[in-house]
Formats: sequence, structure tokens, C-alpha cells
Amino acid sequence: MARNKPQKLKTSLLSSYFTTTLSISMILFLFGLLGLLIINAQRLSDFVKENIGVTLILKDDAREVDVIKLQKNLEATDFIKSTRFVDKSNAAIELKKELGEDFVDFLGYNPLLSSIDVTVYAAYANPDSLMMLEKKLLTHPQIQEVYYQRDLVKQLNSNVKKISFILLAISLLMFVIFTALINNTIRLSIYSKRFLINTMQLVGATRSFIRTPFIAKSALHGIYGAIIACFMLLAIFFSYQSELKSFIDFQNPTSLGLLVAGIFLCGILITVVSTYFAVNKFLRMKFDQLFY
Repeated sequence: MARNKPQKLKTSLLSSYFTTTLSISMILFLFGLLGLLIINAQRLSDFVKENIGVTLILKDDAREVDVIKLQKNLEATDFIKSTRFVDKSNAAIELKKELGEDFVDFLGYNPLLSSIDVTVYAAYANPDSLMMLEKKLLTHPQIQEVYYQRDLVKQLNSNVKKISFILLAISLLMFVIFTALINNTIRLSIYSKRFLINTMQLVGATRSFIRTPFIAKSALHGIYGAIIACFMLLAIFFSYQSELKSFIDFQNPTSLGLLVAGIFLCGILITVVSTYFAVNKFLRMKFDQLFY
């Protein structure tokens, strides 16, 4: 029986240590997902804006050579991301697929005009910039009309601003919640050792001497939790890289490095600060208060 007691105590301590580390790692993992969303929020916004389609309707008498030259000039500008030329016949084929019937045979001729589908950079995907671009594009003699959904552009920009404020508010709330969860995890861990703290005080140990091993162990909890959280995030990156490449910049090591550094910093800082205040609380308690 005497031999079993130390073994049970050792198993109990390892279980407690593992549970604390795992709890912190799960919270840091959620913190990492939140950080990933914040870092790539602008990229996601740009992705949505750059999918706004602008169609340049060409004049019927525009020559093919002039159209090719126009397309190259457009691609060389600072505001246009990509272009795609659609001639009359291809436009008719695409519209036929959408309508489900051959309107050319019904009308006896193709009423559509050739066009160039354009996507602009996110910085120019707002109502004011697009109006200026429209005036500039209409100066080209080959362009008859510039078409884009103006109401959609206004609504999209308005929604992006609203979502940005909402995301900021949610991020602050989640940070407070994650910090509170880690703090409670640490406090519970320290609570189970409150009698040990009191015993150390009774034998004359100073407060700093008592705090130091608890803070060191909590820092290790934060480091191990951060390592596990980072491995979980990397597993998601590599598992869903093809699905997330439009929203997450995998080619930018700086942002990913900042995210990993932020996870480690939060893991260590929050656990250390929480341990400091939790240990101080029990250091101030009298023996009879430890039972409540």
C-alpha cells in the first residue's frame, strides 16, 4: 500500500499536468484561428472586391487589331487586374447556355456585340473610383459602353465596412473570453496546490520563492500548449491548402511567423500573469480560508 500511494500521486500529477496543457493548447488553437482570420481579413475583402465584373462593350466596327492593342494597353494599367476578350459568337454561345434556347435562330441574326470582361484591383473597386475609370475608359474609340452593377458595388463596399467593425468587436470579445478561460484553467491548477503553498509559508519560505516554481511551470504549460496549437494549425493548413489558398496567403512567411509568435507570446504571457495573481491570492489567505 505504501508503494502504491506515491505511484497514484505521480499518476494524478501527470494527469493534471496533461489536462492543463491540453486545455491551454485548445484555447490557443482557437486564438490562432482568430488571429489567422484577422491577418487575412483584408485579403478576403480584396478577393471579394476583385470579383466584381466590369464589361466593356465594344463598337461593332472595331477592328480586331485595335481591340488586341486596347486589351494590351488595359492590362498595362495600374488599376486593371485581368481582361478577357469575348467576341460576338462566343457571347451568343454563352447566352444560349444561360437561356437554354437558340435566340440567334429565332431572331435570324446575332444582336450581341463583342466585349472585354475586366476585373479591377480591390483599391479601385468602389463607386467613386469606378465612375472615374468609366469616364477614362470611354475615351477609347473602340469602347461603346462600360457596364457594371453600380448598386452591387455600393452594397458590397457598405457591407465590407460593417463586417470589418463587427469582426473587430468579435475579436476583442473572443480575446477576453480566451484570456478568461486560460486564467480559470490556471487558477484551478493552483487551487489544487493551495495547501502546499500554505505549508511552504509555515516553514518560512518567502513569497517570491514560492511563486517562482509555479510561474516557471505555468510558462512551460504555455510553451507546450502553443506548440500543440501550432501543430494543429499547420495540420489544417496542409489539409485544406487548396480550399483556403484564395483567402490565406501561404506564400507570405512573415504573416504566418507573426501568428506563431503571437500564439507563443499569448500562451506564455497569459499563463504567467494568471499564475502570479492566483498564487498571490492563496498567499494572502489564512489557513481556515483554504477550505472554502
